[in-house]
Amino acid sequence: MTDTHASQYPLLAAPHIQLHGIVDDAMYAQFKDQLAAAPPEGPLVVSITTLGGDPEMARAMGDSIRLLREYTGRDALFLGKVAVYSAGATFMSAFPADRRFLTKNSRLMIHERLMNSTITLNGPLNTLTPLLKAKLNEIEDSIRIQEEGFADLVRGTQVTLEQLKQKAPDNWYIEAEEARRLGLVLDVI
Repeated sequence: MTDTHASQYPLLAAPHIQLHGIVDDAMYAQFKDQLAAAPPEGPLVVSITTLGGDPEMARAMGDSIRLLREYTGRDALFLGKVAVYSAGATFMSAFPADRRFLTKNSRLMIHERLMNSTITLNGPLNTLTPLLKAKLNEIEDSIRIQEEGFADLVRGTQVTLEQLKQKAPDNWYIEAEEARRLGLVLDVI
């Protein structure tokens, strides 16, 4: 049975920003609207439930949190509810580990970025090499972005970057209590 510590964190009971569904342009718009409507002072609480989506939209929302914290000094707390998969974990990485929480029986899922692409080689030979180099550059930059996010996710935790990189290709599902033991979140409520 999960030992809940909810009473220690009363702010988490009523998040200022509540996101759910696919991480996409629409969620980003909802995030910006709710952020603009949030009280201008005091800790900001952001909750999310998602099965994943666009990692770049997750990074954009995370950058807003980072900028808020760096330019105003305002504290921001993350609350993952039920499912924080894929792009949701990317968003979570924008919050320091000691500012992250999960509700009991929630799950994280972390995996590598995915790409689905077809390359058609058609034309003079001298035009094909730049096409292949461009795709290789895209892949290499995506790997760099992925590793930056992985480093942010494990910073301040008991999980090493190498451990995460080893588990991510197989879709690493982490139950709330395990996430707490690993230091990926401060507590489970």
